[in-house]
Amino acid sequence: MLTDLKSRFDTAEIAELMSYAVAGDPSALEHAALEYQHNSGLELFGWEDDGLVVGLVGFEETEDGSLELRHIAVLPENRGKGYARGMILELMTQRNPRYVVAETTDESTADFYRALGFMVYSLGDGPNGAEVLRCVYEVEEPEED
Repeated sequence: MLTDLKSRFDTAEIAELMSYAVAGDPSALEHAALEYQHNSGLELFGWEDDGLVVGLVGFEETEDGSLELRHIAVLPENRGKGYARGMILELMTQRNPRYVVAETTDESTADFYRALGFMVYSLGDGPNGAEVLRCVYEVEEPEED
């Protein structure tokens, strides 16, 4: 079950998880903290297992009905157990978006999204020279009886 973490961003537990989402970059971690504190449109949820937050997902719902994933991370010792997939599926169930969108420069992260059924498109090279990959999942509309 997803739990709202936005008010807990300044705890060591949540900061550690977010550090994995920003590849350990202290300035990116500080920037993310400020964004979640000051942008009411950004939401941050976590997945708890036996009282421990093992993963988090930060996102924004856009005007076109998309769910834009901003950050996703799972504690290293809990990776490969389906938590990231579970958080994304839970968000799709709760929010019923038209699309789920994420961007990454990491090919293994793009492979994770591909395994979930996302289409992956190259946006070309980003500011740091790394290829930016846009991952898009079109959520199927439920069939009416």
